[in-house]
Amino acid sequence: MDRGISVKGYMRIQRQWGLMLLPLIAAALSIPAVAQQPPTPAPSAAPAAAPPKPKPKPAAAAPATKPAPKPAAPAAAGGPQPKLLGQYGDWGAYAASPGGKKICFAIAKPTSSKTVPPNRPRNPIYMFISTRPADKVTNEVSIVIGYPFKAGSEASAQIGSTTYPLYTQQDGAWIKNAAEEAQMIDAMRTGDTAVVKGSSAKGTETTDTFTLKGVSQALDRTAQECK
Repeated sequence: MDRGISVKGYMRIQRQWGLMLLPLIAAALSIPAVAQQPPTPAPSAAPAAAPPKPKPKPAAAAPATKPAPKPAAPAAAGGPQPKLLGQYGDWGAYAASPGGKKICFAIAKPTSSKTVPPNRPRNPIYMFISTRPADKVTNEVSIVIGYPFKAGSEASAQIGSTTYPLYTQQDGAWIKNAAEEAQMIDAMRTGDTAVVKGSSAKGTETTDTFTLKGVSQALDRTAQECK
């Protein structure tokens, strides 16, 4: 965090980037689900003397030209869809260039989520760690919690025995003390889980657990791409 920027100004910058990244993240989250589909297992034994099925008659030739398909998710302002650099455990590494500025990010969904009261509906939840060379930002941790936080409330992220306070704005959370961000990243590289807790504007208490398996490799890949 630039010490010449007020906390409110820093929050505003992060929120603006968060909004710009949302379409990229939505597209990114849809990529692993397709890319990581397991192959259909071969049958243990082929049916005995099964006659081959007749091939269907070929359909009429398609027109020489047809309209381009619509993208599955909108691209961020002026930028292409994110490129999957690699999938490492539960963490995907991506690169994109929204607005002509290259960014790289590692992203994961929680492996478990709990609410009190139970079964409260929420939007998608994810943690992402972004690097923006043009802005001299490296490994900035952001969490989108799937509901508006209670105004003025803090959230927390526990990694091992260390708990990091998070400031909140709308549905986003970031580390409160920017000087601890590098320490938090180091803890994530060697830890097993990150447990994020928060309170919604409606009083719902949430606990989301993110596995950290693969985060180190994903961060190494984004660092290589966004030097």
